[in-house]
Amino acid sequence: MRYLLIYLLAVNLFGFILMGIDKSKAQKHQWRISEKTIFITALLGGSIGVKSGMQHYRHKTQHKQFVYGIPAIIILQLAIALAAVYLFFIKNL
Repeated sequence: MRYLLIYLLAVNLFGFILMGIDKSKAQKHQWRISEKTIFITALLGGSIGVKSGMQHYRHKTQHKQFVYGIPAIIILQLAIALAAVYLFFIKNL
């Protein structure tokens, strides 16, 4: 459980930083981080970090696939986490 929490903290921090880097590169008209990379980071557990980065840096907030996609991933991940808690902890009481 401890390693899972460390992983989630790291991947969310990475997602947050990724959004900041992409915003900076966009402002400088440089090579950008692909949207695929951002979504993969979110799917691997960094969705809250990506969403936080979107809000903090005001980045990708007009792109519908991000406005709806990232919250959808968060909801999916919360549903999976709640199901896991139920199956492994509550059901076995």
